[in-house]
This record gives sequence, C-alpha cells and structure tokens, in this order.
Amino acid sequence: MNGQIRKLAAALLVLYMVVFVALNTIQVARKEALDENPNNNRQTIRDFNRPRGPIVTADGVVIAQSVPTLEGDEFDYQREYPQADIFSNITGYYTYGFGSTQLERRQSDVLMGDTAAQKVASVFGSGDSTGSVVLTMRADLQRVAADALGEREGSAVVMDPTTGAILAMVSFPRIDSNLISTHNTKEAEDVLAFYNSLDSKPLLANAYQERYMPGSSFKIITTGIALEAGVTDLERSWPDEKEWLPPQTDDPIQNYGGKECGGSMAEIFYRSCNIPFAQMAVELGPERMVAGVRAWGVGEQIPIDLPAAAASNFENAGSDPIDFSQNLPLLAIGGFGQANDTMVPLHMCMVAATVANGGRMMAPYVVDRTLDHDGRVLDHTEPYAWKTPISAATAATMTDLMVGVVNQGTGKPMQLANGIQAAAKTGTAQLNSAGEPQRSHAWIVGFAPAEAPRYVVAVMLKGTNDEISASTGGRLAGPIAKTIFDYLFSHEP
Repeated sequence: MNGQIRKLAAALLVLYMVVFVALNTIQVARKEALDENPNNNRQTIRDFNRPRGPIVTADGVVIAQSVPTLEGDEFDYQREYPQADIFSNITGYYTYGFGSTQLERRQSDVLMGDTAAQKVASVFGSGDSTGSVVLTMRADLQRVAADALGEREGSAVVMDPTTGAILAMVSFPRIDSNLISTHNTKEAEDVLAFYNSLDSKPLLANAYQERYMPGSSFKIITTGIALEAGVTDLERSWPDEKEWLPPQTDDPIQNYGGKECGGSMAEIFYRSCNIPFAQMAVELGPERMVAGVRAWGVGEQIPIDLPAAAASNFENAGSDPIDFSQNLPLLAIGGFGQANDTMVPLHMCMVAATVANGGRMMAPYVVDRTLDHDGRVLDHTEPYAWKTPISAATAATMTDLMVGVVNQGTGKPMQLANGIQAAAKTGTAQLNSAGEPQRSHAWIVGFAPAEAPRYVVAVMLKGTNDEISASTGGRLAGPIAKTIFDYLFSHEP
C-alpha cells in the first residue's frame, strides 16, 4: 500500500513539474514571442480598455488624450488628438489594428503607467498609474510655423541652440492621427492606404525623417572645415569668374545662374559664389573633406528622442562609398551642396545652431520631462553636446560671415523687426540637369540675435512646383523664417 502511495505521489510530482515548466515557458520564455504573435490580441484588447495619459506642449496645450467611449463601443477609451493638423507627425497615432508611431510608441510605457516607478506609486497612491509627457515644443509657435509654411511642400524647424530643445517642427503635407486612431479598422486601413499612395510621403515626419539636397546652405559646413584646416581665412580672396575646370574633367563648374562671382571671403559667402567653395573642397582633398563633413555628424542617424530618424549624406552613392580621389569633380560639387549631398532639415538647423553655440552641436530633443499621475517627475531630458566640429573662434568668424548674408547678401529677406540682427545662410539646390526645366529646393538657416543667439530656424521648401523652383532660398524661404523669428521675439515666455 505504501509503495502504491509513493508511486502515485511521484507521478503527481512529475505532472506538477511538467505543468510548472510549461507555464513558465509560456509566461516567461515565450512571453515576448506570444505578445508579438498577430493572432494573440488579448494584450491589445486589455490595453485598449485601459486609460492612457496625455501628451502636453510646453505652453500647456493637450495634443493627445484618451476619452471614454460611448456605450456600445467595443473599447472603453478612444485616443484623440486635439491639435492633429499640426502635431500628428510628433504625437503619431495609437491604434488597435495598426499599432503606434512617434511619441505614442516611444513613450508608451509612461503613458500606460507601465514603468517600474509608476507601478510602485500606484500601489500606494490613487491606483491610477497613467503618466504624461511634457514637450519642449510650443503649440503657438507650431501654429505660426505651419501657417507660414502654408501648403507648400517642405519643413520648418525651430531650436534652442544652447540646449538642443526643439520649439517647433512642422512639415507639409501632414496627416491627421484622428482618422487613423479610429476603432473602425477598415476606415483606418483606407486612410493609411491613401497616405501611402502619395509621393510626398506624409506618414514620414519629413523634417527629421527625410533628406534633401541642401544647395548653398551646405557652404556653412565647407567653410567651417576650411577655416579649421587653414585652407582659407578672412584675408583670402578669389578672382571674379564665371566657370572653373576642376581636375579629372572637361566639364566646368559654374556659379548659380552662370554669373560672374568672386571677391573676399566675406563677399563670396554673402554672394554665395559656387566656384570658391568647389576649390576649397578640392584643396582640402578627399581625406580632410570627408573627415571634416563627418565631424558635423553627416552620415550618422540624428540622435533625437523620436523613432526612425534619418541620416544626412555626403560620401555615399546608394549604399556604396564614393572614391573621391578618383572623382575630384564630384568632391568639388559637393563643396557647394550639390551632387550627392543630402541633408535632413533638422540636421541643417543643428548646423546653424552649432555656429550659434560656439562650435558645439547639441543633440535635439522634443520631450522635456515625463510625469506620473500625481505630477511627480519620472524623467527629465539632460542636454548634451553630440558633436564639436569647429572651435569657438571659427564659430565667431562664421557668425560674422552669416551676418553679412543678411545685411548685404542673399539673406536680406530675413532682416528682422525692431533692429534685431540675424545671421543666416541661404541655399538653392538645383535638381535638374543642364537643358531640363529648372527644379530646385529653397533653403534658409539662421539664428538671432547674432550677438547672443536664442533661437535657430531652418526652412526648406521642396522644388515640386514652378513657384519654388523659379525662386531662391533667400526670396522664398527667407520670409517664412522672418515670420517665425519676428513672432518669437514678440511672444517670448
């Protein structure tokens, strides 16, 4: 009898161990795989029946929130975006059928109350563990930038050069997150299909997830490299000429519009002559030019606290690096922002901010702090320098050069109200080949006040129509930047 009991106990113990191992395998070892299995929607359903905290701008405007649904809805809460027309590419969307994007994805644990600190606090507090995300961005400024940009395809970015905090970042065209976050999966699918069908890629936040040929705005980088290397200084001058033949080719480089251009370092910068900057790139040579460009962060993903940032490009054709030693004409053209050069609009804002900040390029960020349900700070962004491509002395020299652009050169449309001195560089990136209809991107990047910079603005207009392509960065992007700057200085917190 005792033997039978022992056998039964042993069998039960074995069965218990089998169940124990199976449960642990499912709940621990296979948890991640099961959570990601598209056929497992239990976690998603549970999440959609939980409250989710708000996303709030620096000036206190709620731009994402959860509200109770009407009786009969399959879920208890609906995610809403009160400022969807200007903030959807920042908030992203939170959906049952298509997941989440942007801050809704990156800050999901905070919003749902799933961080360790929030879970502990909810035990001893009200029981509501949801958190909120407070941005560096201002809703009033975002609206001004969006209105100034209008319905022209492009982007505008506003930064604090000393911290890297983004105050506004908007693109056109934009999406409406409310149309995607609907609980009607078929409707959301149709909206996403429509957005995906557009060549303008509105589902991307083009200000930081796309890159475009920068034209002469890139001359800030070339000048910085050449000054640091001793290839140029303020005493150097260039002859007036219409074209220059670089090594290894019989195809000459011309200035914009085929004009004759030259003069002192200050003059070629504010007149935006192409030939001198092509010559500087060739004098620097492939090794120093490429290393100098890399020092500005070109080629690296921008370290912003939003997902899927793009990287600017100088030295790659497709996935393959260019051997500039065998292609010096391409190096020369790259010196004035054409050919392979492509820059992310946010990155060009960071380039101008580097000059404004004495040579230190701060990492950009949009999240100022996260809070628990009772308002206690969970995390606070600490600014840090990502790159230091130029010295403070070079930055001061370049500030003077950029002031000349506004006072005497192509950036005159960015002369600000109330005598506030701005510093800027324009760019008109020619996209067409010789003999083809003109197509160009229009750029301006700048900061103010020049003597003690508080704000940096970058504007890029994509050459999708005759109005943009027939104009220049100064004439078209300059007034947009001026509108933003003038508003900033008349509406400072």
